[in-house]
Amino acid sequence: MLLCFAVYKCAVSPTGDKLYITNNSQHKLLTLARNGSVLATFTDPALQGPRGIHVTPAGQVLVIGAQSNTILQIDSEGKRKLATLVTQKAGLVNPRSVCYNRHTASIIVGSLNSTILVFKVK
Repeated sequence: MLLCFAVYKCAVSPTGDKLYITNNSQHKLLTLARNGSVLATFTDPALQGPRGIHVTPAGQVLVIGAQSNTILQIDSEGKRKLATLVTQKAGLVNPRSVCYNRHTASIIVGSLNSTILVFKVK
């Protein structure tokens, strides 16, 4: 199966059955099955210019809206937003990469301006 779309970043589910892809130019998060078929397409006004993506060991999907300066938590099916975790109000500017550290319950974000931000998860 040949799919044509712009892939910016991707991540794999903990079980290996899903691939999450950020499509920066179309402001979408795509969820693909192992065979390449599209399982879900997620869009949201708070997800502008999706760039970085991370899947936690529990299967939670964290995706960065680089233009909207947000980090969203999406369900493991890639269909709905569970939460807006961080916004520009918290100091998030030009985010590009995201990672969750379960040992410290923190979201670590790399920004375009060479800064690393750490946000504690409640």
